[in-house]
Amino acid sequence: MQISDQNHPTDHPKTIHWGIIGCGNVTELKSGPAFQKVPGSKLVAVMRRNADLARDYAKRHGVARWYSDASELINDPQVDAVYVATPPDSHALYAIQAMKAGKPVYVEKPMAPMGK
Repeated sequence: MQISDQNHPTDHPKTIHWGIIGCGNVTELKSGPAFQKVPGSKLVAVMRRNADLARDYAKRHGVARWYSDASELINDPQVDAVYVATPPDSHALYAIQAMKAGKPVYVEKPMAPMGK
């Protein structure tokens, strides 16, 4: 569900507009801020199952839109590429969904949990 109705400003045509699925501890200080600092990269949407935490993350990091459903972020037409930073057991699921939607995916390691 899209919660915020803010739009991102018009960017340079080569800017990649990122969406993060799983905006938790890994993205808080380590990888999340980099999407805003690297030239040609902009974080435009985040997703976390807990809507209140997703909204808080978006507000603190200046992100225009936030979701509590991964498929809505994946299908957001303003998201060009998806960073999957969820627990490992859902990495493959979200990566495959994003690829089927025609979007490049950056996956936090590992790609999938080890078999038993």
